[in-house]
Amino acid sequence: MDTYEITGGKKLSGDVTVSGAKNAALPIIVASLLADGETILKNIPDLMDIRTIITAIEHLGASTEFHKEKNTLKIKVGNIKNADLPYDLMKTMRASYYVMGPLLARIGEADVSLPGGCAIGERPVDIHLAGFEAMGAVIKLEHGYIKARAKSLKGAEYTMRKISVGATANIMMAAVLASGRTVLENCAMEPDVVDLGNFLLKMGARISGLGTERIEIEGVKKLNPVEYSIIPDRIEAGTFLLAGAITRGKIKVSRVVPEHIGALTDTLEEIGFRLEKGPDWVKISPSQKLQGTKIKTLPFPGFPTDLQAPIMSVFTTIPGINVIIETIFENRFTHVGELRRMGGDITIEGNVAIIKGVKGLSAAPVMMSDLRAGASLVLAGLAAKGKTEIRRIYHSDRGYEKLSEKLQALGADIVRVRGGNP
Repeated sequence: MDTYEITGGKKLSGDVTVSGAKNAALPIIVASLLADGETILKNIPDLMDIRTIITAIEHLGASTEFHKEKNTLKIKVGNIKNADLPYDLMKTMRASYYVMGPLLARIGEADVSLPGGCAIGERPVDIHLAGFEAMGAVIKLEHGYIKARAKSLKGAEYTMRKISVGATANIMMAAVLASGRTVLENCAMEPDVVDLGNFLLKMGARISGLGTERIEIEGVKKLNPVEYSIIPDRIEAGTFLLAGAITRGKIKVSRVVPEHIGALTDTLEEIGFRLEKGPDWVKISPSQKLQGTKIKTLPFPGFPTDLQAPIMSVFTTIPGINVIIETIFENRFTHVGELRRMGGDITIEGNVAIIKGVKGLSAAPVMMSDLRAGASLVLAGLAAKGKTEIRRIYHSDRGYEKLSEKLQALGADIVRVRGGNP
């Protein structure tokens, strides 16, 4: 397997351009199944998860052309030939379950293997299924498969028991072709959900309330294929700002929506970093006086759980005490042991991490356990003294396009070694 070798201690500087948002692109690619004809999607990042979801919709009957150099994906949909998504396609990525909503809406059935993906704790599918049941679907679990059937979906009022990005997106995709009016309460307000909603609106859906806790959908009989450009990836943007923070460098992150990362930029300013913002860029600069702070991960617009692991690496280098309260996933501290190996002073008490700043991190061989934990190790390696070897970097390939190349352009000493240690 490939590895990263990072020689740390260099202050990064320069400009970096953010790729399209993976977490918006995945449901939008699947939503193309809702309309016959050719959909053209722009700003699609070339990632492992994107290739997996493309394979999934091809299995269902779509044909695709992915122009990676232009980040453009063409999707042609005619007859949907399959209603099942087998385990081999589901095991690496939970987002594959997004096909359930469009399949139920288009052909009234979906057989989907229970999902896999990052091992970061419970991400219950029952919120999705209860929404489909409210709209008239019959759900059974047989031999590791979720089997859903609906002669015709009908609009319904449904309150999610907890905020779920995946469930909000999935049920919304089912509702746009259902008969009647659907009202969803306790919805996710993430930019990725709003982007999916805007895509559906452009296709001819009737949706109101995007970006709020209450979304209303009037079902239509038909949607049309369109051309659409995906929003920038706020988690990638945040990761590069944190790369500037941990190396005490000056980095301008371009093609970003500053409002999408407001919780992060506010936190960085609380610590003492200097932030400048433009209409589509954010720049970070170091400061002589830095201090610890406290964050709690929350649904948008709160601090994103996907940046909890990366900012923990930064906290190990900030004087004083920093506190992280993780409220989204119960098993999202898998990076802590590896950061301790690099000299991080971190104490875990339940869902609370207490990080005491150290004078410097030191290089060590470490291993990625999931996508965002992997980003935290890359950031730690950028600041650590010596050469850090990071294994299982296929996790970072799921969510960061050309990560090592972009960091190299900022002055990082990072090399991808082909066929390294497993």
